Amino acid sequence: MLAGVELGGTKVFVLRASGHTIQDREMIPTTTPAETLARAVAILERWHAETPFAAIGIGSFGPLRLDRRVPDFGVMLPTPKPGWAGADIFGTLTAPFDCPAAIDTDVNGAALAELRWGAGAQGDAPSDSLCYITIGTGVGGGFAFNGRTVHGAMHPEIGHIRVPRAAGDRFSGRCPFHGDCIEGLISGPALAERFGVPGHEINPADSRWDDVANDIAHLVSTILLSTAARQLLIGGGVGMGRPDLLDRVRKKVVAQLGGYLPYVDDDSIERIVGAPLLGDQAGPLGAVALAMDALEGRRIS
Repeated sequence: MLAGVELGGTKVFVLRASGHTIQDREMIPTTTPAETLARAVAILERWHAETPFAAIGIGSFGPLRLDRRVPDFGVMLPTPKPGWAGADIFGTLTAPFDCPAAIDTDVNGAALAELRWGAGAQGDAPSDSLCYITIGTGVGGGFAFNGRTVHGAMHPEIGHIRVPRAAGDRFSGRCPFHGDCIEGLISGPALAERFGVPGHEINPADSRWDDVANDIAHLVSTILLSTAARQLLIGGGVGMGRPDLLDRVRKKVVAQLGGYLPYVDDDSIERIVGAPLLGDQAGPLGAVALAMDALEGRRIS
């Protein structure tokens, strides 16, 4: 039996699984660190008393300290989420349990799940490199290459990349750190500010969607050029909620790359840039994948 925690900016899923089949799941709202983590631990302790866990996997919103060699491993770094900077995510969730455990970003976990059981596992030749982008309250990106998630000094922070702006687009962005980085341009709150209405009320025919597609396409092009990922999946509430936007993005990616990458063209782009096959289960299954890695000794370093 494996335990998983997917810690998001608005809600938390606590789950237990047998293999990669989720058996039980409970949802709690993300409030303060003390309240949220205590409620998650209480669920885990109740389940652990019934059937002890073999391992725990944690996929959390970030930014996180993921270097096990430093004292603040598993701690939340400065974040726009009020009150969460400095929260000891890993230590609090794992302290009561004597079993292997792993922590990574929620998007890295989602990328790993898609690589193993989702879009990356389809066809006769499974993918060896996949990027998972989530566009919702924020913008995050996870990478799973050769069966492992990617990080070094930190984890990837693609949400804060700056991209070339569409001609005439004067929206200043709303990231508190960088203004018009990609998160400041295309996250759910940014879209609500840009269009002047909540996201679900934005008219699909509004011409400003073309500027949004331009921004996302430049992010996708940057990732393909810099990582050579075979697949790039766009998830999250914004990403999965507008299939027409994904079609616009694909066309713009092909145009922006201008034929430089020989494997990216009108015929291949739909296979390369798509929606997550696991849908909204990519995040929870990512926590399970991290627990499996902890059990097998593939720890974050």
